[in-house]
Amino acid sequence: MIQRAGQAAISLVFELGELSVFSLGALRGFFEQRNRLAKLAVAIHEIGLRCLPIVAIVGMFTGLVMGLQLYYTLVKFGAESALGTAVALSIIRELGPVLTALMVVGQAGSAMASELGIQRNDEQIDALETMSIEPRGFLVGPRLAATFLCFPILTAVFDLIGIFGGYLSGSVLLNVDGGVYWNRVFESVTWADVQGGFIKALVFGFVTISICAFRGFNTHRKASFPGVRGVSESATRAVVWSSVSVLAADYLITSFLL
Repeated sequence: MIQRAGQAAISLVFELGELSVFSLGALRGFFEQRNRLAKLAVAIHEIGLRCLPIVAIVGMFTGLVMGLQLYYTLVKFGAESALGTAVALSIIRELGPVLTALMVVGQAGSAMASELGIQRNDEQIDALETMSIEPRGFLVGPRLAATFLCFPILTAVFDLIGIFGGYLSGSVLLNVDGGVYWNRVFESVTWADVQGGFIKALVFGFVTISICAFRGFNTHRKASFPGVRGVSESATRAVVWSSVSVLAADYLITSFLL
């Protein structure tokens, strides 16, 4: 049992090192490519614009639910006037970055892992290497660079819509005064809270897109089955490990920021 635990730990460390080398190599290769801005624009459309509707919808319903749940909790202590503070800080500090990352992983990350896995099976990546084109910088680099732009913006959109959703459920549907709600929001939220959320968004974006790209790019080595089943397995594992990594990174970052 001890031997198996040691082998698992060594495999995990090796996997993390391989992932780090892959991600840094992809970023370096991106800056060595031609037409970088055009590739970056395509990646921003894929990760940012296409994920914006689902992020906005999830943000709205998250704010609505937070407004309802926190109201019925605070009203027991006669503190329903603090609803704006509770909703805003909960969304900006935690729910905004985490749920945004999970939504992007579910839509853009899984699609990217599947696409790279298919390109690997169809030998398109091998063809790029034959033409002396760095495949990591060509296929993965623009997506990693786009995360540093898209994830903070998507997180900000989620935060704003979520806080507004809390206002709808707390003030419009229930009896919390709207002026008190927004006054508590403006008084309680500081730049340190917003900065912490953006730091989480940047880390989550880099980690999740790196894992999804790594799993898809190395389908031929990491998957248990060849062909289509291997691509499906890579996409599934990419989403699972990305989601787990978001929650683990959230705990680590929160422990440092508090």
